[in-house]
Amino acid sequence: MRKSLLIIILISFSTYLFAQDTTKLNPKRLWIAVGSQATVLVGGMAWLNYIWYDGHAKLGFHYYNNDGKEYLNIDKCGHAFSAYQESYIAYHSLRWAGLSKKRALLFGGPVGLILQTPVEIFDAMYDGYGFSKNDMIANFTGSALFTFQELFWDEQIVKPKFSYSPSPYRKYYPSMLGESQAQSFFLDYNAHSYWLSFPANKILNFDKTPKWLNIAVGYSANGMFGEFENAKVNEFGQTIPDFERYRQFLLSLDIDLTKIQTSNKYLKTTLNILNRIKVPFPTLEYNSLGKFKAYGLYF
Repeated sequence: MRKSLLIIILISFSTYLFAQDTTKLNPKRLWIAVGSQATVLVGGMAWLNYIWYDGHAKLGFHYYNNDGKEYLNIDKCGHAFSAYQESYIAYHSLRWAGLSKKRALLFGGPVGLILQTPVEIFDAMYDGYGFSKNDMIANFTGSALFTFQELFWDEQIVKPKFSYSPSPYRKYYPSMLGESQAQSFFLDYNAHSYWLSFPANKILNFDKTPKWLNIAVGYSANGMFGEFENAKVNEFGQTIPDFERYRQFLLSLDIDLTKIQTSNKYLKTTLNILNRIKVPFPTLEYNSLGKFKAYGLYF
């Protein structure tokens, strides 16, 4: 997830800045849309090959086994989230270029899976990594969530979202969890939460509920200083406190920023991009330690 979030999501958003659906095929726009996705793919693969895997021995194709509980599945949530966003952006880029809904969905819907698959293949060739079937399932799930909603409902009713809140664990192991907040954004899975946001009026079946009000269910995890089990000492040889790893199941409210009415196309685009982020709200938590918690605001 760290690689896909860094390489693809942040770069791909630039494509969506121009995306306004049209029904007339525009060859110039089509070249821009296709070229942008190709650039992301080629550039991302070059970055992986020459920077990310630098210092890792190259091996034959091998699997990364038993990763179903890696980082308590936060990593898998990230794969699904990234694949969804990539398919979303690819589809709307093609619609912006004038492709029909059917063709845009045919070629754009699988893009999340297509962009993520070479990452898994690269992983399969280097020491310390490996081809992960679970990652591929998560990648497929993200692309499928976008594609099937667009195909059957003609809209995205269930919207994946992400939130980040600095965790208290970074100071115990900076080289693993980030020496700065910018690094921690990518490295500290304790600080990540993933959500599925649903329109409240469809769940409550009450027309007077504001269209922008959503109900969100989320997942997060805490106490992690390693993929499967916690490290005992950090890079300085200092003992890390014995934190217990646990899962968090969350229930909260949210705002669908795309439902806020505005005639300003730049503000509309900005709200669309920001809609990937869960809006902080009071939140209830039940965790795998058997405890309930309530937060005034959960970020």
